[in-house]
Amino acid sequence: MTTAEHTHSSFWHWARSHPSAILMLTQLGALLVYPFQDDSAGGRAAVGVIGIAALIVAVFAVRATEAWTWVSVVIGGPALILTIVEATVPTLESVALASALVHAAFYFYTGYALLRYMFHDDVVTTDEVWATGATFTVVAWGFAYLYIAVQIIWPGSFTAAVDPQAARSWVELLFLSITTMTSTGLSDIIPVLPHARSIVMIEQIAGMLYIALVIARVMALMSNRRTRDHR
Repeated sequence: MTTAEHTHSSFWHWARSHPSAILMLTQLGALLVYPFQDDSAGGRAAVGVIGIAALIVAVFAVRATEAWTWVSVVIGGPALILTIVEATVPTLESVALASALVHAAFYFYTGYALLRYMFHDDVVTTDEVWATGATFTVVAWGFAYLYIAVQIIWPGSFTAAVDPQAARSWVELLFLSITTMTSTGLSDIIPVLPHARSIVMIEQIAGMLYIALVIARVMALMSNRRTRDHR
């Protein structure tokens, strides 16, 4: 086996052993690509490709958990189709609404699967450490899609300093979701209608509980493991 083949084989072995890491890195990579998108057909296609890649990686991540993979596939299939359709006809609100709701359900289920993965025993593996980050990103994505749905059902739900009357873009609402989950504030995107504020409040509580329960548990188990290893 050549050096290149050995490297390739090692990478795929690592990827299969760390699906949560691949999912998290895919999501973080998407954050770096989204700012380059625009409203052109090419920009929409690029976002669609990223979305499809994230969906596929998320399904593989769920396969490593105790959750039902078939549920992920059943939700992910329509999400995949709607991603393609939405990139083709972005002005059709019914498609955008259906896509947002299905994507939100898919990402929330993926987050639930990853939580079960981390809580199924008292041993913390390397991939479970990666899963703490992956869970955060998929839940943030799920709420961002909920914000898209809220904005379609109740126009004017969100405002901002720049062009306050305009509908907020996907990147803006994802930014709102991540800043809300991390409890760093509401950013410059502000929910102004009651339904939007309700969802934001739920995400604020979810973010607080995630740090208090999930992160604290994983850190405690890792600390206990280090203590046992040094005895």
